[in-house]
Amino acid sequence: MEFILVLALILIFTKLAGDLSVRLGQPSVLGKLIVGVILGPAILGWVQQSDFVHYMAEIGVLLLMFIAGLETDLEQLKKNWKAAFAVAVGGIILPFIGGYGSAIAFGMSQTHALFFGLLFCATSVSISVQTLKDMNQLSSREGTTILGAAVVDDVLVVVILAVMMSLLGTGGGDTSISLLIGKKLLFFVIIIAASWFLVPRIMKWMAPLKVTETVITAGLIICFGFSYFAEWMGVAGIIGAFAAGIAISQTNFKHEVETKLEPIAYGIFVPVFFVSIGLNVTFDGVGSQIWFIVVISLIAIVTKLIGGGAGARLTGFDRSSSIAIGAGMISRGEVALIIASTGLASGLLDSEYFTSVVIMVIVTTLVTPPLLKITFARKKGEQRVEKGIEDSHLNG
Repeated sequence: MEFILVLALILIFTKLAGDLSVRLGQPSVLGKLIVGVILGPAILGWVQQSDFVHYMAEIGVLLLMFIAGLETDLEQLKKNWKAAFAVAVGGIILPFIGGYGSAIAFGMSQTHALFFGLLFCATSVSISVQTLKDMNQLSSREGTTILGAAVVDDVLVVVILAVMMSLLGTGGGDTSISLLIGKKLLFFVIIIAASWFLVPRIMKWMAPLKVTETVITAGLIICFGFSYFAEWMGVAGIIGAFAAGIAISQTNFKHEVETKLEPIAYGIFVPVFFVSIGLNVTFDGVGSQIWFIVVISLIAIVTKLIGGGAGARLTGFDRSSSIAIGAGMISRGEVALIIASTGLASGLLDSEYFTSVVIMVIVTTLVTPPLLKITFARKKGEQRVEKGIEDSHLNG
């Protein structure tokens, strides 16, 4: 029954840390992330990575992105697709150059440097989603652009990874690039068709069944089904969960699924996901690579901020909104950890750098909530000033 004690520790400390974080003027997610580092192997060692934590965290991040899909304004998303694409591309080009350049500067080979550049391109907006939700900005123009850019970023990075592994001959030599791209396109075609025709029918069919909570169960079946299909087609499961949320948001069952799902998600699964990120941190042997970690962390933050922000600026966003969107793309999260593990297994990432990369990923994840808080607060301040000027002109 030790896993029950682990779960109890995670739940009590994430709630207390989240509350403290809010009292200090930060999003609650920041405190929850730091708890993972404190409870994990890096400091106290009370909670270790295990199958139990891993599976609970997987469900947590899927539910988090499913809720994000439920709360997404689809019309706003359609309206901002060009901006989302530009943000994703900008958030890939500049980080790739920064990652590649830093790897070369630290003496890595061309092959390893190319892969290192790719690592910097990854984006995981699960942390940004929670922060935007805390600030009631998830359905804003900036929020939907960040979500759309994350979907595009995920697909582009997976395709680039497959191309790189194919060209560098690390176990992917037999991969057909056209087949890979075809699979991604097929995924979106099938998901859109299923969202349009299948999802409403499943919800209507299950709702009147003579058993308890059929609507929320139907929603979870669709969420997990879409997530599994996404992984099977080589797209991140969180994209499938997000798509499932959008699909159900277009039905009459949106409100019921959302109100019944949030207590389940935030009561047990999502806190485990936040803590699981911090469990990856360990300070063993870090002293000898401290400058390497500092440099790559700074480059990872700045290149995403500028690259994503530039994409937003070029598509009509003002300066403060562009910075906010760039900040929302900084977190590398579990996507970068998966790519790093793939590189380690295929020989594209030296084992001596793996811990440093993990710490870089954690740093980008930890700085995202406060940066989003600051940038959105500045944006609101600028809007108030502009409104004050307009009112004074009208009164004058």
